[in-house]
Amino acid sequence: MNDADIAGLLLRLVLGGTMIAHGWNHAFGGGRLPGTARWFESIGIRPGRLHALLATLTELGAGVLLVAGLLNALAAGAVIGTMAVALIANHLRNGFFIFRPGEGYEYVLMIIVVAAALAALGPGRLSADHLIGVGLDGWSGLATAVGIGSVGAAGLLATCWRRPAPRRQTDPDRQADDPQLQPE
Repeated sequence: MNDADIAGLLLRLVLGGTMIAHGWNHAFGGGRLPGTARWFESIGIRPGRLHALLATLTELGAGVLLVAGLLNALAAGAVIGTMAVALIANHLRNGFFIFRPGEGYEYVLMIIVVAAALAALGPGRLSADHLIGVGLDGWSGLATAVGIGSVGAAGLLATCWRRPAPRRQTDPDRQADDPQLQPE
């Protein structure tokens, strides 16, 4: 086992585990799938229920594939696509830092870059890909993952995302008098 094998294993376990946890949280945390669907709707991704289910399955599936080291470039592409949608639809408008109100994009950007790096590096010898003889890494692995992620994200954003209208900041005293500013 060489340094690249160790790096690939560590990256796969951390990225795959993170995606499993992320998908699990969509399905079983907080508001579960209905809450995730409402959140998707609130950021302009519709239909929310369908996209909550698809994002959850994508995150869980890509996470499992990464941990196993199976179809590494494809799994990395799924992560890139999912996180690119999150970056553009929700996080980009909030600035870089995640600790700012509304969650900046530093976290999702790091996940995208780690997924791209893992696609280029390859899963290493301690992987299902190595056992079955799949060898998609280097520039071809990177191009495959970035291509899958970019096309998937662009397609979803173009067909299913509409930027929500900016919320108007108002005086709370005026809000009581204006029926358009009443909470739904």
